[in-house]
Amino acid sequence: MFAEKPTLTGDRVTLCPVGPEHVDGLFELVSDPEVGRLTGSHGEIDREAARQWYATRKDHADRLDLAIMAAGEYVGEIVLNELDQHNLSCNLRIALIGERAFGKGYGSEAIELVLDHAFATTPLHRIRLGVYAFNERARHVYKKVGFVEEGVERDSLLWDGEWHDAVLMSVLRHEWPARSRSLA
Repeated sequence: MFAEKPTLTGDRVTLCPVGPEHVDGLFELVSDPEVGRLTGSHGEIDREAARQWYATRKDHADRLDLAIMAAGEYVGEIVLNELDQHNLSCNLRIALIGERAFGKGYGSEAIELVLDHAFATTPLHRIRLGVYAFNERARHVYKKVGFVEEGVERDSLLWDGEWHDAVLMSVLRHEWPARSRSLA
């Protein structure tokens, strides 16, 4: 479903297929403690593992991994993964490189570009995501672009000795055209 790896261009960001040229950005992203907390990522990755990961993303037709570029600089990634072809659904995840990328509209525009692409070029019916309840900034962005809160996974993340809930959200194909027109 995602064999074609497009480049998507907006006013603030360009989304392009990830590759080895984005490894330094990925390594910076996954090494940021705040990004780790916001994404619930406990593991560490070394530069060579990051290089191998990004070098192979083009070979996977069941996922779409795109670098978020602003003014020619890597500022994060957005991914459609966990494809369920039988139920025409997948997961969306996004991560931005810390403070230099927050609050500039990069995430909102990247999500809109990916949703426009997914609903226009695939038969997907549902795109879902999970966000930790403490990440109010991300929850606000997801709601703004059209995601609807569906439920809560209680105590789904143990971080620094504290439990945190995850909020489950989705957007459906028939909701997206109306929502995307209202954003214009």
